[in-house]
Amino acid sequence: PGGALVALNLVLNYEEGGENCLLHGDSESEKLLSEIVGAAAVRGGRNVNMESLYDYGSRAGFWRLRELLTRKGTTCTVFAVGMAL
Repeated sequence: PGGALVALNLVLNYEEGGENCLLHGDSESEKLLSEIVGAAAVRGGRNVNMESLYDYGSRAGFWRLRELLTRKGTTCTVFAVGMAL
């Protein structure tokens, strides 16, 4: 576009909030896709440590990126997990 030699497409994956959680009606907490090595699911209970890992993205990370893109006048595509919204 506009004589540019390179086109850039930004895509933001919004997944935090879509993991297994007792609050969502799941029978056990999330056990995969984290930095907690050997994490085990908590059946019938919450794993607050695991939940806190995912909380940052939806609570602060997404909004920081949104503000940055808005300030720069840049758009992006958002791929979002429905439960996360």
